[in-house]
This record gives sequence, structure tokens and C-alpha cells, in this order.
Amino acid sequence: MRQYKKYFSFFRLQFNMGLQYRVAAFGGIVTQMLWGLMECLTFRAFQEANPAAYPMTFSATVSYIWLREIFLSAFATWNADGDIFESIMNGGIAYELCRPVSIYNMWFAKTTAGRIARASLRCVPMLVIAFMLPRPLRVMLPVSLKHFVLFVLTLFLGLGVTVAFCMFTYILAFFTISPQGLRVMFTSMVDFLAGAIIPLPFMPDGVRRIVELLPFASMFNVPLRIYVGDLTGNEMVKSIALQSFWLLVLLLCGKVLCKAVERKIIVQGG
Repeated sequence: MRQYKKYFSFFRLQFNMGLQYRVAAFGGIVTQMLWGLMECLTFRAFQEANPAAYPMTFSATVSYIWLREIFLSAFATWNADGDIFESIMNGGIAYELCRPVSIYNMWFAKTTAGRIARASLRCVPMLVIAFMLPRPLRVMLPVSLKHFVLFVLTLFLGLGVTVAFCMFTYILAFFTISPQGLRVMFTSMVDFLAGAIIPLPFMPDGVRRIVELLPFASMFNVPLRIYVGDLTGNEMVKSIALQSFWLLVLLLCGKVLCKAVERKIIVQGG
């Protein structure tokens, strides 16, 4: 247990640093509330145009959109730690390798802390506003206490999957001249496959069944759909099992790849 105290120190330091950006958080709240409202009205138009083809209730869709915006800072893959990429590109990684710590565990702790800190500044005010909006644009209460408990559990599992996936982008940056291409490619892919652009239930059934098996669907798709009651019974159990599976697989593969990179890394310059 003592060996993990150093990583908790990295977590605490990064978390406290993340709480300093209050003005940026305020700007993010305004932007995300306006974006969420625009999306709610767009889906309302879709529902009125063809109610029979609508896979979720409008109330569930609205809640999904608002909760996605509320926790966007924690789950957005484009919200990567720029300092880590910078240390890889400018050779500062050499100092990290001299420390008696695992760079994978250190980066994982720092990335998780930064995401939680940014989300903490935004989630409470946005949640209050979303609950105060007039019907049918307000966030609904969870369908049951069990769904709320599982929502919280899967929220942390999804955060773990997101951070573990981001670790791959950091590690793959060792093999590139610039990480910008990796970030653009992964961001575009993950946003669509994780349900950040449209909720997965709105995809064609054949495509949705395949996408739900991928690790991206285990990010915020699962907790949000549990909250609104779109996942129940065996589907909910299967989704939680997939979350746990992908978290373990990504952690294991990430650690193995990181160790391989550490043994072969070459730092250029003086």
C-alpha cells in the first residue's frame, strides 16, 4: 500500500492544479449549456417529424444529452494532458524516467485527477441549471435507486476505460514526430463510436450491436443509458461486464506496451 502513496501525491497535486481554472470552467459551462440546448431542440424536431422511428423517449434523450455535457470534461478523449505530449516531444521524458516511479501509473494518476478536477468545477452548476429548466427540456430523475447506484459505479468504470485508452495515445506518441495526427484521428473516431455525437440507440441495429462490443461504448455510453433507463436487466449486466473487461484489457496492454517503450526509448538532443 505504501508504494501507491507517491501516485496519490501526483493525483492530489494535479487535482489541486485543475481546480485553479475557474474562469475557463465558467466559459465551458456557458458553451456546453448552449450546445446542449441546441441538441435538445434538434432531437425534438426529429421526434416530431417521425415519432415511430424514435428509439428513446424524448425525456430520456434530453437527460442523456445534459449528463453527457455535464461530464464531458471527464470523458472527452480530446481533453488529453498536453504536458505529457510535450515532455515526449521535447525530451523532458528523460527526467520522468529518472524518477523511481512507473511512468504509466504516474501518468494515469495525473490524467485521472485532471479530468475529475475539470468535471468537478462544472458538474454541480450545470446539473442545477439542467434540473431547473422547463419541461420537457429538464433532466429527469434516475428511474430507480438501483439505476442511480449502478450509474455512479459505471461512471467510474467508464472514466477508467477513458483514461486507459488515452494512455495508448501517450505511448504511441513515442513512435511519431508529432502527436497531433494521433489526437485528431482518435478524437474523431471515439466521439462517434462512444455516442458523443449521437446516442448509440439512434444507430442502425446492426451497427449498434457491433459498436456496443467495442471499448468506446464502455466510456460514458453505459452510465448515461443506465441512468435514463435505456439499459435494464441482462443488457445492463452485460454492459457492466464489458466495461470491466475492457478496463482490465486496456490497463494490461497499456502497461506491457509502456514497459516495451521504456526499454527502447531514445532521447535526442542535449
